[in-house]
Amino acid sequence: MTCFFFSSCSVIVGSKAERSKVPTMTFSEDGDMETFGSELPAMFDGMKLAAVAAVLYVIVRCLNLTSSPAAPEIISQDTPLSRYLLKSCPTLSKEYIPPLLWGKSGHLQTALYGKMGRVSTPTPCGLRVFLPMQDGATATFDLFEALGEHSTGDDVTMVICPGIGNHSKKNYIRTFVDYSQRRGYRCAVLNHLGALPDMELTSPRMFTCGCTWEFGAMVDYIKRTFPQTLLVVVGFSLGGNIVCKFLGENRSNQERVLCCVSVCQGYSALRAQETFLQWDQCRRLYNFVLAGNMKKLILSHRGSLLGMSSSNIDDADLNRLYTATSLMQIDDNIMRKFHGYGSLREYYEKESCVHYIHNVSVPLLLMNSLDDPLVHRSLLAIPCRLAEEMPNVTFALTEHGGHMGFFEGAVLFPQPLTWMDKVIVEYTDAICNWERQQKGCQGTAEPNTHSWLKPSG
Repeated sequence: MTCFFFSSCSVIVGSKAERSKVPTMTFSEDGDMETFGSELPAMFDGMKLAAVAAVLYVIVRCLNLTSSPAAPEIISQDTPLSRYLLKSCPTLSKEYIPPLLWGKSGHLQTALYGKMGRVSTPTPCGLRVFLPMQDGATATFDLFEALGEHSTGDDVTMVICPGIGNHSKKNYIRTFVDYSQRRGYRCAVLNHLGALPDMELTSPRMFTCGCTWEFGAMVDYIKRTFPQTLLVVVGFSLGGNIVCKFLGENRSNQERVLCCVSVCQGYSALRAQETFLQWDQCRRLYNFVLAGNMKKLILSHRGSLLGMSSSNIDDADLNRLYTATSLMQIDDNIMRKFHGYGSLREYYEKESCVHYIHNVSVPLLLMNSLDDPLVHRSLLAIPCRLAEEMPNVTFALTEHGGHMGFFEGAVLFPQPLTWMDKVIVEYTDAICNWERQQKGCQGTAEPNTHSWLKPSG
């Protein structure tokens, strides 16, 4: 229509003979121009409606509003324990209902977790413990005593490993610790080496994606200090990789461990980093943001990393760090050198729990969400296969939740406690009660004698 209007104008300013041919088309009071003018409001109204429809379509697609809440998909072998868990953990069987307006978007769930962690965050009071390591590093963890008696009457301690660069002061950790304390659990939370802003490094080394030294030192301390306590091992994101690797590295690491829960981990560092370079689900953008956070954290310890004679890091490495735009580049230039790995591939292979997790014999709950923008769907084949092949593994896969979000709420505002928090405590409560029943039935049965995990029939 616009092209016709400009074409008409060009005819009007042409020759006299040409102008004589068009007056009824352009200037007649009852001609085509009046008809064209009367159609303009209708045309613009149509364009407005189309624009509104397009915006609504984008909103519906981005917020995934057409998706319906669903119960998690549970994959496990048919064992007495798995049947007991499904009966004793109603949260795993019910629909997970995220906030109506935004909770079905994995990106918004992840962004809200990354920005604020949780809402109305409590402030649990704990004691900081310092542990000297053999290489001169100083590991720290915070210890929080239980605020009530456990449902079984037993002394149970949760040993918790947070996500990448996190510590006990993070809001999602504080919320989970407070809830666990009130349910009768003592909590010990590892502060990743170099993560605390007010804690200087005492050796030229920071945490890595799979180093279990600090977590192992914390667990040993808890076992020595509380000889009667039983342990529940919990890992979030990168922490999930660390705890599963720790348990699988040595059979003795599973002594006095009742169960393990891993949330939103990627299982294979090599495959995860390869998918992190892809643009689908904006994964490359997340990679860039996480790399920026890691750069700030590493550079805040620049003096410690360069100033010690035993350091494997030099000025050239830090100069390359400034231009890094991905976690893979940071791992290659900095992180792998803390432990002397000769190549990035060797670093990822040795630090991934995928090569150790099959050695874990205690009950193991693995949790992921399908809309996690950080963990590619192809990586979920690993826990799925484990749950199908190992009688002690339960894999819970939600439709929504993002990365470490799992917020619940009515329409707009999320609740302080998340679906994730409830499931972890519910699962560990069930394991504690199951173990107590088994010891009562078998008399002298040891906690790690898992004959009851075998499939029935």
